[in-house]
Amino acid sequence: MQDPRYYKRTIEKITLSSTALDKERKVRVYLPPGYNELLNYPIVYCQDGEQFYQFGRIATHANRMILDEGVEPFLIAGVAVDVMKRTSEYAPEGERFAAYKHFFAEELIPYVERKYPIQSDPKQRIVAGDSLGGTVSLHLALDYPHLFHKVLSLSGAFFPSTQERIRSIDDLSWLQLYMLIGLDEQEVKTERGTFDFLEANRTARALLEERRTVLHYEEKPGKHLWGFWQDQLPIGLKLLLQQ
Repeated sequence: MQDPRYYKRTIEKITLSSTALDKERKVRVYLPPGYNELLNYPIVYCQDGEQFYQFGRIATHANRMILDEGVEPFLIAGVAVDVMKRTSEYAPEGERFAAYKHFFAEELIPYVERKYPIQSDPKQRIVAGDSLGGTVSLHLALDYPHLFHKVLSLSGAFFPSTQERIRSIDDLSWLQLYMLIGLDEQEVKTERGTFDFLEANRTARALLEERRTVLHYEEKPGKHLWGFWQDQLPIGLKLLLQQ
Protein backbone atom coordinates (compact mmCIF):
# COMPACT_ATOMS: atom_id res chain seq x y z
CA MET A 1 0.00 0.00 0.00
CA GLN A 2 3.06 2.29 -0.07
CA ASP A 3 2.91 3.05 -3.81
CA PRO A 4 2.03 6.77 -4.09
CA ARG A 5 -0.18 6.05 -7.13
CA TYR A 6 -2.66 4.36 -4.82
CA TYR A 7 -3.27 7.59 -2.91
CA LYS A 8 -3.93 9.84 -5.90
CA ARG A 9 -7.67 9.89 -6.37
CA THR A 10 -10.49 12.02 -7.67
CA ILE A 11 -13.50 12.11 -5.35
CA GLU A 12 -16.39 14.43 -6.12
CA LYS A 13 -18.83 15.60 -3.48
CA ILE A 14 -22.50 15.91 -4.38
CA THR A 15 -25.59 16.72 -2.33
CA LEU A 16 -28.92 15.14 -3.13
CA SER A 17 -32.20 16.58 -1.88
CA SER A 18 -34.43 13.66 -0.90
CA THR A 19 -38.20 13.83 -0.83
CA ALA A 20 -38.42 10.38 0.77
CA LEU A 21 -36.14 11.34 3.66
CA ASP A 22 -37.26 14.99 3.74
CA LYS A 23 -33.61 15.96 3.97
CA GLU A 24 -30.45 16.40 1.95
CA ARG A 25 -27.98 13.51 1.81
CA LYS A 26 -24.33 13.88 0.85
CA VAL A 27 -22.63 11.43 -1.51
CA ARG A 28 -18.92 11.14 -2.33
CA VAL A 29 -18.18 9.68 -5.77
CA TYR A 30 -14.80 8.14 -6.57
CA LEU A 31 -13.68 8.37 -10.19
CA PRO A 32 -11.12 5.76 -11.30
CA PRO A 33 -7.71 6.43 -12.89
CA GLY A 34 -8.20 7.34 -16.56
CA TYR A 35 -11.85 8.22 -16.05
CA ASN A 36 -13.52 9.03 -19.38
CA GLU A 37 -17.08 10.34 -19.66
CA LEU A 38 -17.43 8.59 -23.03
CA LEU A 39 -17.16 5.17 -21.38
CA ASN A 40 -19.66 3.33 -19.16
CA TYR A 41 -18.58 1.95 -15.79
CA PRO A 42 -19.67 -0.49 -13.10
CA ILE A 43 -20.37 1.12 -9.73
CA VAL A 44 -20.22 0.23 -6.05
CA TYR A 45 -22.81 1.92 -3.81
CA CYS A 46 -21.77 1.99 -0.14
CA GLN A 47 -23.86 2.51 2.97
CA ASP A 48 -21.94 4.41 5.69
CA GLY A 49 -20.05 6.04 2.84
CA GLU A 50 -17.64 8.13 4.90
CA GLN A 51 -16.61 5.04 6.88
CA PHE A 52 -15.95 3.04 3.72
CA TYR A 53 -13.63 5.79 2.51
CA GLN A 54 -11.94 6.59 5.81
CA PHE A 55 -11.79 3.27 7.64
CA GLY A 56 -12.28 0.82 4.78
CA ARG A 57 -9.80 2.71 2.54
CA ILE A 58 -11.95 1.70 -0.40
CA ALA A 59 -10.54 4.34 -2.78
CA THR A 60 -6.97 3.20 -2.08
CA HIS A 61 -7.98 -0.43 -2.59
CA ALA A 62 -9.72 0.54 -5.84
CA ASN A 63 -6.67 2.32 -7.22
CA ARG A 64 -4.46 -0.66 -6.48
CA MET A 65 -6.89 -3.14 -8.04
CA ILE A 66 -7.31 -1.04 -11.17
CA LEU A 67 -3.67 -0.02 -11.64
CA ASP A 68 -1.93 -3.27 -10.72
CA GLU A 69 -4.36 -6.16 -10.41
CA GLY A 70 -6.23 -6.17 -13.71
CA VAL A 71 -9.61 -5.05 -12.38
CA GLU A 72 -11.60 -2.99 -14.87
CA PRO A 73 -12.19 0.63 -13.73
CA PHE A 74 -15.31 1.26 -11.63
CA LEU A 75 -16.91 4.10 -9.70
CA ILE A 76 -17.79 4.23 -6.01
CA ALA A 77 -20.69 6.18 -4.52
CA GLY A 78 -20.35 6.47 -0.74
CA VAL A 79 -23.63 7.59 0.78
CA ALA A 80 -23.32 9.55 4.01
CA VAL A 81 -25.20 8.18 7.01
CA ASP A 82 -27.28 10.21 9.45
CA VAL A 83 -25.77 8.69 12.60
CA MET A 84 -28.73 9.65 14.79
CA LYS A 85 -31.11 7.86 12.41
CA ARG A 86 -28.88 5.03 11.23
CA THR A 87 -30.74 2.22 12.99
CA SER A 88 -34.09 3.69 12.01
CA GLU A 89 -33.04 3.74 8.35
CA TYR A 90 -30.96 0.56 8.12
CA ALA A 91 -32.84 -1.90 10.37
CA PRO A 92 -35.91 -3.71 8.93
CA GLU A 93 -37.86 -2.78 12.07
CA GLY A 94 -36.89 0.88 11.77
CA GLU A 95 -39.56 3.50 11.16
CA ARG A 96 -37.55 5.07 8.33
CA PHE A 97 -36.47 1.77 6.72
CA ALA A 98 -39.01 1.89 3.89
CA ALA A 99 -38.31 5.56 3.24
CA TYR A 100 -34.56 4.94 3.10
CA LYS A 101 -34.95 2.08 0.63
CA HIS A 102 -37.17 4.31 -1.52
CA PHE A 103 -34.57 7.09 -1.38
CA PHE A 104 -31.79 4.71 -2.36
CA ALA A 105 -33.57 3.00 -5.25
CA GLU A 106 -35.84 5.74 -6.56
CA GLU A 107 -33.86 8.92 -5.91
CA LEU A 108 -30.16 8.15 -5.41
CA ILE A 109 -29.68 5.67 -8.26
CA PRO A 110 -31.39 7.82 -10.95
CA TYR A 111 -29.55 10.95 -9.76
CA VAL A 112 -26.08 9.38 -9.75
CA GLU A 113 -26.62 7.55 -13.02
CA ARG A 114 -27.81 10.66 -14.82
CA LYS A 115 -24.71 12.50 -13.65
CA TYR A 116 -22.14 9.77 -14.34
CA PRO A 117 -21.76 7.20 -17.17
CA ILE A 118 -22.87 4.04 -15.35
CA GLN A 119 -23.73 0.70 -16.95
CA SER A 120 -27.45 0.06 -16.49
CA ASP A 121 -27.20 -3.72 -16.12
CA PRO A 122 -28.03 -4.73 -12.49
CA LYS A 123 -25.04 -7.08 -12.63
CA GLN A 124 -22.83 -4.00 -12.93
CA ARG A 125 -24.03 -2.51 -9.64
CA ILE A 126 -22.76 -3.65 -6.24
CA VAL A 127 -24.45 -2.48 -3.06
CA ALA A 128 -22.21 -2.77 -0.01
CA GLY A 129 -22.47 -2.32 3.73
CA ASP A 130 -21.19 -3.33 7.14
CA SER A 131 -23.34 -4.57 10.03
CA LEU A 132 -26.80 -2.99 9.56
CA GLY A 133 -25.46 -1.51 6.33
CA GLY A 134 -25.13 -5.08 5.08
CA THR A 135 -28.70 -5.71 6.16
CA VAL A 136 -30.24 -2.84 4.24
CA SER A 137 -28.05 -3.66 1.24
CA LEU A 138 -29.41 -7.20 1.07
CA HIS A 139 -33.00 -5.97 1.48
CA LEU A 140 -32.47 -3.48 -1.35
CA ALA A 141 -31.42 -6.30 -3.68
CA LEU A 142 -34.36 -8.48 -2.61
CA ASP A 143 -36.84 -5.62 -3.04
CA TYR A 144 -35.34 -4.16 -6.23
CA PRO A 145 -33.92 -7.06 -8.25
CA HIS A 146 -34.16 -4.99 -11.42
CA LEU A 147 -31.49 -2.70 -9.92
CA PHE A 148 -29.19 -4.89 -7.85
CA HIS A 149 -27.87 -8.41 -8.40
CA LYS A 150 -24.71 -8.10 -6.30
CA VAL A 151 -24.34 -7.48 -2.55
CA LEU A 152 -21.20 -7.17 -0.42
CA SER A 153 -21.84 -7.71 3.27
CA LEU A 154 -19.28 -7.19 6.02
CA SER A 155 -20.68 -8.81 9.18
CA GLY A 156 -24.28 -8.18 8.16
CA ALA A 157 -26.94 -8.05 10.87
CA PHE A 158 -29.04 -10.85 9.37
CA PHE A 159 -31.48 -11.41 12.21
CA PRO A 160 -35.02 -12.95 12.19
CA SER A 161 -36.73 -10.26 10.10
CA THR A 162 -34.09 -10.57 7.39
CA GLN A 163 -34.17 -14.35 7.58
CA GLU A 164 -37.95 -14.23 7.06
CA ARG A 165 -37.49 -11.95 4.05
CA ILE A 166 -35.10 -14.50 2.53
CA ARG A 167 -37.58 -17.32 3.23
CA SER A 168 -40.29 -15.39 1.36
CA ILE A 169 -38.44 -15.84 -1.96
CA ASP A 170 -38.18 -19.27 -3.57
CA ASP A 171 -35.45 -18.63 -6.13
CA LEU A 172 -32.40 -16.43 -5.55
CA SER A 173 -30.22 -17.90 -8.27
CA TRP A 174 -29.94 -14.41 -9.79
CA LEU A 175 -28.34 -12.98 -6.61
CA GLN A 176 -24.56 -12.84 -6.08
CA LEU A 177 -23.51 -12.23 -2.50
CA TYR A 178 -20.18 -11.91 -0.71
CA MET A 179 -20.59 -12.48 3.03
CA LEU A 180 -17.80 -12.00 5.56
CA ILE A 181 -18.28 -12.78 9.25
CA GLY A 182 -15.79 -12.87 12.11
CA LEU A 183 -15.37 -15.88 14.35
CA ASP A 184 -15.14 -13.46 17.29
CA GLU A 185 -18.58 -11.93 16.65
CA GLN A 186 -20.66 -14.12 18.95
CA GLU A 187 -21.38 -11.40 21.51
CA VAL A 188 -21.51 -8.07 19.70
CA LYS A 189 -22.84 -5.18 21.76
CA THR A 190 -25.06 -2.74 19.87
CA GLU A 191 -27.50 0.01 20.82
CA ARG A 192 -30.29 -2.56 20.48
CA GLY A 193 -28.62 -5.20 22.67
CA THR A 194 -26.02 -7.94 22.40
CA PHE A 195 -26.24 -10.27 19.39
CA ASP A 196 -24.60 -13.39 18.00
CA PHE A 197 -23.69 -12.20 14.52
CA LEU A 198 -21.84 -15.41 13.70
CA GLU A 199 -24.88 -17.63 14.25
CA ALA A 200 -27.14 -15.17 12.41
CA ASN A 201 -24.85 -15.24 9.37
CA ARG A 202 -24.66 -19.03 9.44
CA THR A 203 -28.45 -19.24 9.46
CA ALA A 204 -28.74 -16.71 6.64
CA ARG A 205 -26.12 -18.62 4.68
CA ALA A 206 -28.13 -21.84 4.87
CA LEU A 207 -31.30 -20.05 3.74
CA LEU A 208 -29.51 -18.38 0.85
CA GLU A 209 -27.90 -21.62 -0.30
CA GLU A 210 -31.27 -23.38 -0.24
CA ARG A 211 -32.48 -20.74 -2.70
CA ARG A 212 -29.45 -21.22 -4.96
CA THR A 213 -27.80 -17.86 -4.29
CA VAL A 214 -24.37 -17.49 -5.89
CA LEU A 215 -22.70 -17.15 -2.52
CA HIS A 216 -19.12 -16.43 -1.46
CA TYR A 217 -19.14 -16.97 2.30
CA GLU A 218 -16.10 -16.46 4.53
CA GLU A 219 -15.60 -17.00 8.25
CA LYS A 220 -12.30 -15.67 9.55
CA PRO A 221 -10.86 -14.69 12.93
CA GLY A 222 -12.01 -11.13 13.52
CA LYS A 223 -14.17 -8.79 15.55
CA HIS A 224 -17.02 -6.45 14.60
CA LEU A 225 -14.61 -3.68 13.63
CA TRP A 226 -13.21 -1.92 10.56
CA GLY A 227 -9.80 -3.25 11.53
CA PHE A 228 -11.11 -6.67 10.46
CA TRP A 229 -13.23 -5.56 7.50
CA GLN A 230 -10.64 -3.26 5.90
CA ASP A 231 -8.27 -5.99 4.77
CA GLN A 232 -11.08 -8.25 3.56
CA LEU A 233 -12.94 -5.57 1.60
CA PRO A 234 -10.84 -5.83 -1.61
CA ILE A 235 -11.33 -9.62 -1.66
CA GLY A 236 -15.09 -9.18 -1.83
CA LEU A 237 -14.87 -6.36 -4.34
CA LYS A 238 -12.68 -8.35 -6.71
CA LEU A 239 -14.91 -11.41 -6.52
CA LEU A 240 -18.02 -9.43 -7.41
CA LEU A 241 -16.45 -7.08 -9.95
CA GLN A 242 -14.84 -9.88 -11.95
CA GLN A 243 -17.92 -12.09 -12.21
